[in-house]
Amino acid sequence: MSYYPLTTIPDYYGIDALLSEEHKLIRQSIRDWVESFVMPNIDQAAQDHTDLPGLMKELGKIGALGPYIPEEYGGSGLDQISYGLIMQELERGDSAVRSAASVQSSLVMFPINEFGSEEQKRKYLPKLASGEMIGSFGLTEPNHGSDPSSMESQFKDMGDHYLLNGAKMWITNSPLCDIAVIWAKNEDGKVQGLIIERGMEGFTTPETHNKWSLRASKTGELVFNNVKVPKENLLPGVTGLKGPLSCLNSARYGISWGVIGAAIDCYCTAVQYSKERKQFGKPVGAFQLQQKKLAEFLTEITKAQLLCLQLGMLKNDHKATPAQISMAKRNNVKMAIDIARESRQILGGMGIMGEFPMMRHAANLESVITYEGTHDVHLLITGLDITGFNAF
Repeated sequence: MSYYPLTTIPDYYGIDALLSEEHKLIRQSIRDWVESFVMPNIDQAAQDHTDLPGLMKELGKIGALGPYIPEEYGGSGLDQISYGLIMQELERGDSAVRSAASVQSSLVMFPINEFGSEEQKRKYLPKLASGEMIGSFGLTEPNHGSDPSSMESQFKDMGDHYLLNGAKMWITNSPLCDIAVIWAKNEDGKVQGLIIERGMEGFTTPETHNKWSLRASKTGELVFNNVKVPKENLLPGVTGLKGPLSCLNSARYGISWGVIGAAIDCYCTAVQYSKERKQFGKPVGAFQLQQKKLAEFLTEITKAQLLCLQLGMLKNDHKATPAQISMAKRNNVKMAIDIARESRQILGGMGIMGEFPMMRHAANLESVITYEGTHDVHLLITGLDITGFNAF
């Protein structure tokens, strides 16, 4: 047994009936691309700790980069449910693939579109949408992860330019990026966004090695040593943590959809294996304990699908709150990592082999459950929303 093409996804509650024909066509086009480009290559890339060659331009070709960005800036002008479905299909391939698209879309293109000048939008967004240009996002620092308000990166007004110093850590695509949208404090201690370009003197992007997670993704640092930043590279439309946190809300929303794809990949593999693998004279799927696992997997996937669909509707109407997004991100990532781990057990020893996706997804999801807000931090965001008391 080995990987098999997926012809359908679990739809136990008939959720497809709530999607438009455009939604289904978009989902199918991304699924076809994942089947042809990602699935045949992803295990070897993860084993070798290398990214998929030409990934960003391929993502650009299929419209997976900034799909909700207006068409005049190179996007497709799609709605938020379309964005979610794209993330779901990409992460069924691998979290590294979804991460690349998510960072480019929600953490680089989103802030430029929302807070950038007209000149910045026209200069960067079309090239980011096509994958010709690769972006990264810098908020987390070596000493400050869940507490971005304590960031140490800072810039000073030198008259005709800004002078930037500091460092960011755990940055997807940093070794490859052409630009980085980074957040630093001005001389008044207020957080603002800056667009840093590859080649600026004093800007380096050392790679992070020896990861056991997201091995098909390039991760690194963004280091700023007296970097001279042109004043026109400041994002003019926002001051304060509202800027980076709004980016994280968009990214967390995409994650909440994406991890459903990882869970589906593990679930469908486990169902097939349970029907074909025989022990004690019958398929392992005929045993009660295995049926319990599979029934619970399907239940949790269905709940996550419904959660995301309603959240997407709220987001389309600009009514989704940060706390609602946190709930979906926390619930769905935990659901996916639990299914990856438990489905591995259905396959027994075969579950650790690269021919099957469980161990790769489980390892990847260890990063996903931590980045863009940890599992515990999202719980406290919900707690704050319930009680009004800040427990951070």
